[in-house]
Formats: sequence, structure tokens, C-alpha cells
Amino acid sequence: MTEMSESSLKMLNLALEKEERGRDFYKDAVSRCSTELGKEMFRNLMADEGIHIKRVKQIYESLQKGQPWSAQWKSHKVENEDLQKLVRDRMLKLGSKVKSESGDLDALKIGLEMEQGAVNFYEEQLEKSTDHLERDFITCMIAEERSHYAALQDVKLYLEDPESWFSEKERSTLDGA
Repeated sequence: MTEMSESSLKMLNLALEKEERGRDFYKDAVSRCSTELGKEMFRNLMADEGIHIKRVKQIYESLQKGQPWSAQWKSHKVENEDLQKLVRDRMLKLGSKVKSESGDLDALKIGLEMEQGAVNFYEEQLEKSTDHLERDFITCMIAEERSHYAALQDVKLYLEDPESWFSEKERSTLDGA
């Protein structure tokens, strides 16, 4: 096995651990969350982490067999490519009269930390990567983890202060804006 393959396998092993921790956390958060919006958010994130796990395992198994990087992982697509839009649409339907529990906000804060950690991890791996297919994979993962982070930020602001969320996110509908 080449040094590059060994490096990729180590990266994928760490990625798998992170993705599995994320999936398990979101699964637990769904059962503890008090708002339907939070539950839906965590269900979507749990599903996305499951897709990430499938991708990582597929690539890992292929590399372990001595095969080169391929684009087969792209067949595993996340359910909602624009999670932030999905969440915003839900919040617009709910309106500004929502109440959340402190546990929901705590889970969102932990989720934000996890997603930022994932972004940081993949960005570090991108700097080390030389294979263009590996770089494609890592770039896709960074984009999806950033999307998760942005959606979590939106939900957190919305649950903390719905009026502020509407004021900030819906500025374009105000006259003169």
C-alpha cells in the first residue's frame, strides 16, 4: 500500500469516527428536543451523517483493497442539498410565536461545535491532499458541513429570538431595503 493510501485511510478512519459521533448525537437530540422544528432539523442532520458514513465506508473499503480513489462516493447524495433553505421555509411557516426549551438550545450549541469541528477537520485534510478525487470528496464534505452549520445557526437564532430572526432574515421584504 502506498504512503498516500495509508494517509487517506487514516483520514477516512478519523472522518468515520466523527461522522458516527455526529449521527449518534443527532439521533439522541431528536428524542430530547421539545420543538418539532428542532426534531426535524436533527432528523435531517442524522440522515446526512448517515450518508457521510456510507461514503466514507465505501471509499475506505475500496482503498483498503488497493483500488485508487474513484468518484463512486458521489452516488450517495444527501436528502436535502439546501438544508438551510428547507429550515428557513419551515420557520417562515411557523411564524414568530415559538417557544423552545433550554435543552433544545444546548443541543443546537453542541451541534454547532461538532459541525465547526468537522469543517476544521476536513479543511486540514484538504491542505494535505494531493489526489484530485480525494480533494473533490473533501471539498464536498466541507460544503455539506458548512451547510449544516449555517442551518443550525439559523435554527438557534430563531428559537432564541424569533422576532430578531425575522427582522434579520427577511430584511429584503422591508420597504427601502
